[in-house]
Amino acid sequence: MKLIEKHKQLIAWYQKKLGLSDYGLLWLVFFKGVFVTLVIERLIVY
Repeated sequence: MKLIEKHKQLIAWYQKKLGLSDYGLLWLVFFKGVFVTLVIERLIVY
């Protein structure tokens, strides 16, 4: 349970630091995932 609480605190800290709403944070994480996926795909394919 300590890990889950620490993770929640870290997310809240980033959210406050960046000034994002919950919705904005979800979009940020979504696009980060898309970017990482594209980078990994390019490394594997080429």
